[in-house]
Amino acid sequence: MVEDGASLGPLELTRGRWGIGDATRPDTHWVEFRPDGLHQREPDSEGRLIPWSGIMSGIWLTWGKTSGNTDSRGMYTLKGTVAGREGGWMHMTLRRPYEDCRLRFDRHARPYRAVDALRLEYLLRQLIAEGRPHLLGSPEWVGRAVAHLAGGKNSWITQRALRQATAEALEAAGPVSP
Repeated sequence: MVEDGASLGPLELTRGRWGIGDATRPDTHWVEFRPDGLHQREPDSEGRLIPWSGIMSGIWLTWGKTSGNTDSRGMYTLKGTVAGREGGWMHMTLRRPYEDCRLRFDRHARPYRAVDALRLEYLLRQLIAEGRPHLLGSPEWVGRAVAHLAGGKNSWITQRALRQATAEALEAAGPVSP
């Protein structure tokens, strides 16, 4: 079992649940992975649930204060970390109703390695493409996938390398345990 604090870019295990964004500070926004779907958590609100079956395509991350700030989608430092300190956005397309959806998250104090953020994005996209996003609702399964993807060299990577790392992580994580 993976311990609290394990992470892959903005994805972190906090109190036994995986989520994107800083769930430890008060008054923050984050997206929690639950068995029934993605749950947008925000201050002074019950949040919003996006069922796994409602996600139609893609999932990508952008960085910045506003969701339309797609210019900073790929801004990284020379040290190989995500640039800036503002929050981020998780984008996806939903079905019924067909719409673009943006879920806000606040950044952690720690920097995100660019390679980890890109691997996370590819993992999310692959699970959506295969019709298996529900796997993200299993903390144990996500822990196995993250353990395989996290760490390693923070160097220039290609789309082919990202696809290969994701395929290996899916295989290493195996099926969801009952």
